[in-house]
Amino acid sequence: MTTLEPARPAVPQAREVKASVLAAFQLVEDARYRGGERRTDRNRNRMLAERTVADRKLARDLRAS
Repeated sequence: MTTLEPARPAVPQAREVKASVLAAFQLVEDARYRGGERRTDRNRNRMLAERTVADRKLARDLRAS
């Protein structure tokens, strides 16, 4: 290394860190918009309640016939 060459910093440049943060944010947003397999507790509870009501209606109809 000559005196004309700049010394490289030991830490990553701020530009690299921003790019990785942006990439992570985009991954999170993509997963949110795709409607991944994970559901919120409220949605899961609603789905289970709807399924329970449908099962009870079916059982009542089967007993009536």
